Amino acid sequence: MASSSYTCIQDSATEKDRLLSSVASYGSRELLGVGTPRPTCLVGSEPEQKQEEEEEALRRKLKYFFMSPCDKYHAKGRKPFKLGLQLLKIVIVTVQLVLFGLSNQMVVTFKEENTAAFKHLFLKGYQDNVPQAVHTQKELYSHIHFAIDQYMALPQISLGRYAYVLGVGENGSALSLCQRYYRRGTIDPVNDTFDIDPHVINDCIGLNPPTYSSSPGNSDYKNFTLKFYKLINVTVDFQLKAINIQTIINNEIPDCYTFAITIVMDNMAHSGKVKISLQNQASIKECKDPNVSGHAENYAREFFDVLVAFVCLLSLLLCGRSIVRGIILQHEYVQFFKHKLGRSVSWGDRMEFINGWYLLLIVSDMFTIIGSFIKIGIESKNLSSYDICGILLGTSTLLVWVGVIRYLSFFQKYNILIVTLRAAFPNVIRFCCCAAAIYMGYCFCGWIVLGPYHAKFRSLSMVSECLFSLINGDDMFVTFAEMEQSGTLVWIFSQIYLYTFISLFIYMVLSLFIALITGAYDTIMAQTQEQVRVTDLHAFIAECADTPNSGKFRGPEGSSCSFLCCFDC
Repeated sequence: MASSSYTCIQDSATEKDRLLSSVASYGSRELLGVGTPRPTCLVGSEPEQKQEEEEEALRRKLKYFFMSPCDKYHAKGRKPFKLGLQLLKIVIVTVQLVLFGLSNQMVVTFKEENTAAFKHLFLKGYQDNVPQAVHTQKELYSHIHFAIDQYMALPQISLGRYAYVLGVGENGSALSLCQRYYRRGTIDPVNDTFDIDPHVINDCIGLNPPTYSSSPGNSDYKNFTLKFYKLINVTVDFQLKAINIQTIINNEIPDCYTFAITIVMDNMAHSGKVKISLQNQASIKECKDPNVSGHAENYAREFFDVLVAFVCLLSLLLCGRSIVRGIILQHEYVQFFKHKLGRSVSWGDRMEFINGWYLLLIVSDMFTIIGSFIKIGIESKNLSSYDICGILLGTSTLLVWVGVIRYLSFFQKYNILIVTLRAAFPNVIRFCCCAAAIYMGYCFCGWIVLGPYHAKFRSLSMVSECLFSLINGDDMFVTFAEMEQSGTLVWIFSQIYLYTFISLFIYMVLSLFIALITGAYDTIMAQTQEQVRVTDLHAFIAECADTPNSGKFRGPEGSSCSFLCCFDC
């Protein structure tokens, strides 16, 4: 004991002398066992060991961060509740969308069928999918009188159960008959002269159904004189009420509808042809004192919508927490490389910590939560925003199902789609920008030149739809055949226009587009046979040889974990 203590004291004294001396080679060489033998009682290597431990701990944290849910389960023993939550969300969000879709389908069907019924009731000689128009003054008067007469006799002739809405027309009446015309308008084609004051005058009379008013003034509409020489349009406006009882099939309380109907007789062009159309705007509200025999209040749908919103809120919090953790870990990694290794981290490695799938799920969760509350408002008859709710729930369900690809991407054979799209995306975007310039040029040219002569080129949106259909090989013969023979020059131009567009976009643009995707796929498949280039981040992580089953990921830090930490993915 005495001799060993003496030896240690002597070595410590020698070490102290050497530390005080100016020996430049002391340090790393001796720590590595090069040069003078390492003293037996030296503890000066603790800073280096601490740095190595910090570096290894960072590698382990990074490796755990980029693990799949199954590997995380083996690493720390935490069950992948977050994965289970996402699978549960896929099921309940899809069920919610299906239930809303069935209800929305009945609403849309009820509106469309009533609109069709109104057209047959109030438009004289109406035929489905045939434009309505008149060409003589007598025909125009006849259509106006027919619509009003049908309205007055609606309870006796209609198959549907409709009710009049009073106080919405001119002077508190139920129906308004209006004509809009220029204040002054004199047109003399003989002398090629005209005198027009563009200020518009609106002349209206109000009518009530005979059930509510027996005043002889209701027949004044037959003495209503139209000023044809300066007439812009004639409108007949009224509202009707109806109840959609078919919702009882889905165990829902029926909705009460108010239809705002406008019959428009358009003479704006003054071309000798007055176009006739019927417009119908429906509003939905809660019925007063609903009573369905054998039906009690059922809040199961509202409860299910609240459950969906709660699950999506929990998913949003978990995904948000994962993004925050990734940003914190990114900062730690960047600071380590900057201060310990004196190197900067590329933006590509920085973006690896921001998981785009989590951002997609957050957007999906936000849409689902908002859509669920709108759906609750619709079911409680406080809202009628079916279209907005459908867009939100439909988009969220689309994003949820797209998010399934994230879990398939953990398997190399199922990841080929995402990898190919990621590799081809930059070239595809650049190619689409160039192709879009040519496409827009053809759109504007076709709209200006062929629009007056071809039904599919009447508006810019219709031109784009027509050309896109031609790219996919649809309606080629019909597009050529419907070209009106208005003039030789325009017909020749249309042939050149269509042949050059089809040849350019089908045989060149579309083929090159497919070649870009195929080239990216071939590149990915070739890389699987070769050594893949590894980024600095993954090279740094690869130095951690600990496997998920090694037990080294089960650190003591898990004891202070919150409730949300139990959900890993």
